[in-house]
Amino acid sequence: MSDCIFCKIAIKEIPANVVYEDEYILAFYDIQPAAPSHVLIIPKEHIPSMAQVEERHKELLGHIHLAIQSIAERLGIQESGYRIVNNCGEQGGQTVHHLHFHLLGGRPMKWPPG
Repeated sequence: MSDCIFCKIAIKEIPANVVYEDEYILAFYDIQPAAPSHVLIIPKEHIPSMAQVEERHKELLGHIHLAIQSIAERLGIQESGYRIVNNCGEQGGQTVHHLHFHLLGGRPMKWPPG
């Protein structure tokens, strides 16, 4: 999508501090971190939100979650713990309409989050 900021990051039109990349996904540091370690993980394919995920995306979603384990280990938060967040839709707090997951760690996570 030409007006999607995450699509522009995925094709390197907009720079990002990348921590992981492969042919399907890109992970980069959030520019407004909510934790000492705060990384966004996006598919390179434009999918507006979890509400638009289809059966054909199930391998991609599994791939994303396996990559999150690797990224958490690389960031040094695998052992201490971390949170994975996906906001879906306006009331779910989604502000960028491109499927993405937040990986947060490096501090105690409170519950409920808000």
